[in-house]
Formats: sequence, structure tokens, C-alpha cells
Amino acid sequence: MSLNRREMLRLGAAGAGGLLVSSAASSVPLPMGILTAPPVKLNPLAAAPAAPQAAIAPGGINPLLFQKAKAALDSRPWIRNRDTIGIVDFAKGSNEGRFHVVHMPSGQVDSYPVAHGRGSDPDHSGFVERFSNDFGSHATSNGAYTTAETYNGKYGLSMKVRGLDWSNNNAESRAIVIHNAWYAEDEMIAIHGKLGRSEGCFAFSRANQWKVMSRLADGRLIYADKIA
Repeated sequence: MSLNRREMLRLGAAGAGGLLVSSAASSVPLPMGILTAPPVKLNPLAAAPAAPQAAIAPGGINPLLFQKAKAALDSRPWIRNRDTIGIVDFAKGSNEGRFHVVHMPSGQVDSYPVAHGRGSDPDHSGFVERFSNDFGSHATSNGAYTTAETYNGKYGLSMKVRGLDWSNNNAESRAIVIHNAWYAEDEMIAIHGKLGRSEGCFAFSRANQWKVMSRLADGRLIYADKIA
């Protein structure tokens, strides 16, 4: 079949247009790696990524108590010295190392027995049964504290603490302090199976008091509570 001149010109123009489109398309650069990266295959049976685990408390400290202590520190950015904190686990008996001195960057923990107030343990069981912030209660208070200045008192060099929560904000006025006492010496545990009782203060053996005060001085945080 022969083609006249008009048809030949029409077909030639169409072919030239097709070449122009093809040439333009081939000039678009391909994304990097598209020729070498293997196709991604989704496995519908693959397990979902594991949820992140909660942080483990250092040194065997009750994880909930550690979280509360850390939250108390985090919510008070004005506390300047944050490297070391004290965490007191009053769910434990006075014959155990329940005053934990925690070096936060490394997670190192040193634990010491500490006495509680007689108003918190009227039967002298060795365990805290209740907390109180009341004057004359002779009881231990729970909550967040910061350490304050030292002074020489009835038990020699002692350190004041300031209560930061509604549950312990009378601590300074009640003269709740860190001090040593004869009834908090380790031999009391050997003889009686527990320490004696304070009037609400954090009472230690003489040796342990120095260790605690030297590391928690200068406004560092102490958090005390009882979590079953």
C-alpha cells in the first residue's frame, strides 16, 4: 500500500515526537543505589520490636522507690549537686542496710543500717509502721530532703536536713538531723537483732555517719519512703 506525501509527513512528525519524549525521559537521573539496593521484603510473621524495658534500679534498690527518688531529683533542677543521692528504704528492718548512698553516674551503691523514730515503731519491732510530720510525734517522716549545715550537738557533729514535701516540711523545725548514736552501732544488731530508735532522726553508727555525711553534704538529695 502506497502512502501519499501528507500521510508520510504526519507519521514522521509523530515519530519525531516520540523520540523527543523518550530522550527527555532517559535524561532524568535515577536515585542513588536504586540499581544496587535489594528490594525490601516485609515479613508479616516477623515479631514486633520489643518494647523498651524500664530502667533497672542500681544495687538491688526497690525499682519503684528508685523511680520516686529520681523523679524527686528531676523535679527540682535547683538542686546543684546531683552526682550522689541518698535513698532510704523503710520497708526494710533496721537490722538491714537500708540507707543507700547512690553515685548516679556509675550506679555504685553503698548501704548502711539507719535507725528510725520511736513514734514510727511503738512496739519496737524494728520496722516502720507509720510516718508522721507532726511535732511531738517522735516519728520518721517520708519524702524528699536536702542536706543542710552541720553543727555540734548532743551527739557531736551532726547535719541538718530540710524537708521538701508536705509530708516532711517540719523536719528542720522538729530538729530532724543526721547524727550518730550508741543505739545505732552495729553491735546492737548483733545483740538485739535490730537498732534502737531515734526521735525521728537518721541515726547511724559513728563510722557510718561520717561516710554518709561526707558524701551527701552540700545540699544533696535524700529520699525516704516505704513501698510494700
